[in-house]
Amino acid sequence: MTDSALVLFSGGQDSTTCLAWALDRYPHVETVGFTYGQRHAVEMECREPVRQGIAALAGWGDRLGPDHVVDMGTGLAAIGATALTGEAEIRMTDEGLPNTFVPGRNLLFLTYAAAIAFRRGLRRIVGGMCETDYSGYPDCRDDTIKAMQLALNLGMNRRFVLETPLMWIDKAATWELAEELGGHELVQVIVERTHSCYLGDRSRLHDWGYGCGACPACELRAAGWRRWRESRA
Repeated sequence: MTDSALVLFSGGQDSTTCLAWALDRYPHVETVGFTYGQRHAVEMECREPVRQGIAALAGWGDRLGPDHVVDMGTGLAAIGATALTGEAEIRMTDEGLPNTFVPGRNLLFLTYAAAIAFRRGLRRIVGGMCETDYSGYPDCRDDTIKAMQLALNLGMNRRFVLETPLMWIDKAATWELAEELGGHELVQVIVERTHSCYLGDRSRLHDWGYGCGACPACELRAAGWRRWRESRA
């Protein structure tokens, strides 16, 4: 198994930064995306333009390998409606989690990704999970990722390494990391081509990218952009 990587790639800011991070380190990097009945399915349409944009940077095109798309159907939406798989208003639940949390989503993503990595001979699986994110999704926490790495390695008799380069940094630092990796050109790819808005709004382009500007994903991305820009003033 070579020291190559498979990046969980949604087409958003975090996964694009992770893709650049992997391309900067490993000689061969592939990507995987998932359809699961998400409300913001427009993100899937953004993935290839982002891949094309990032392939033109820093000589990364020679390292960027195939893209894989896993159609998970609408199973996650059928099991339990959330604000990411239905038209529900985004709000906090009684458990202290936003109802944008899709139970089991990242656990399934990592399992599918590991199955692809097994078949493709890829050792490192890179995801944009972040414990410092305001949402506090339990499947984005460091303990969860470590437990999944152990389970996947035992269950598939492999030595996968699950890497989460954004785990302990905030959105301002994520913008900073993108600039360090790919300069202004990568920042522009993220602003103009990626998608994070939970409502799937690509009608408005802000300084920080497309989005409604009001959902939690937009607010988080915009606030990170402002802190990053202020730190450079």
